[in-house]
Amino acid sequence: MRTTLSDASYGKSEVRLVKVSRRPDGHDLLDLTVDVSLGGDFDAAYVEGDNTGLLATDTMRNTVYALAKERPVDEIESFGQALVEHFLASGPGVRSARAQIVEHPWDRLEIGGLPHEHAFQRGSGGNRVATVLRSGGETRIEAGIDDLVVLKTTGSGWEGFRRDQYTSLPETSDRILATSITARWSYGGRDIEFGASWRGVRQAILEAFSDHHSPSVQFTLHHMGEAVLDARPEVVRISFSLPNRHHLLYDLGRFGLENENEIFHATSEPYGVIEGTVERTQGDAL
Repeated sequence: MRTTLSDASYGKSEVRLVKVSRRPDGHDLLDLTVDVSLGGDFDAAYVEGDNTGLLATDTMRNTVYALAKERPVDEIESFGQALVEHFLASGPGVRSARAQIVEHPWDRLEIGGLPHEHAFQRGSGGNRVATVLRSGGETRIEAGIDDLVVLKTTGSGWEGFRRDQYTSLPETSDRILATSITARWSYGGRDIEFGASWRGVRQAILEAFSDHHSPSVQFTLHHMGEAVLDARPEVVRISFSLPNRHHLLYDLGRFGLENENEIFHATSEPYGVIEGTVERTQGDAL
């Protein structure tokens, strides 16, 4: 039997990096999870057991910490570019390098109305994500957000959907809409102020989630995508994954009580997942 190795990559995942930048008037805290992956000509290792061309994944982990010490980590996109450029030069067989970075938010504590110099609490509002891929001389940067949990107590319904012999769900014109937003977007250029852009996209998503009556999660997904593209000209496309965090009216009638859209059972399983991509048309793209 003849075989061929058609694709090969390897790397280091879940590298947990915390960097404390110590200024005279206070400290800054950065909390990251970094995944690194290399692709290329690794046939000798895979097929013949010859490891001379491979960089150890332990070395990849060490590199993440060393580069974080040697250079500022102002924007995770820039740090990702530094990582992939370093790893592309790590061996002749490396053809591509990818770094995915998740930034976990921390907020500075306020004591007596003033920000504390070195005390923090876990932040909310979603994790910032960036993926940098360099291959064939081209660099692609994708930004994103994970675990942006949002909910509105009214302004959403689910009516007029297709029914068949197995349908049991009643229609409703007023329900709780809740989801944990995962979004990924691509830029149309490279001269981007990444931090300001990420914050702007996040704000556009939040405003669009709240500013309309939602007949479905599908409609809200498209509405949020259009809002981002309208507000941020540097973004050419955005993809969403929206799990439906169901809040079901609890039956209080058996206790002689009327539930006037007040008491809900929050359940996470099973749940619907709505996904889609909104992008600029050819003539509107940058």
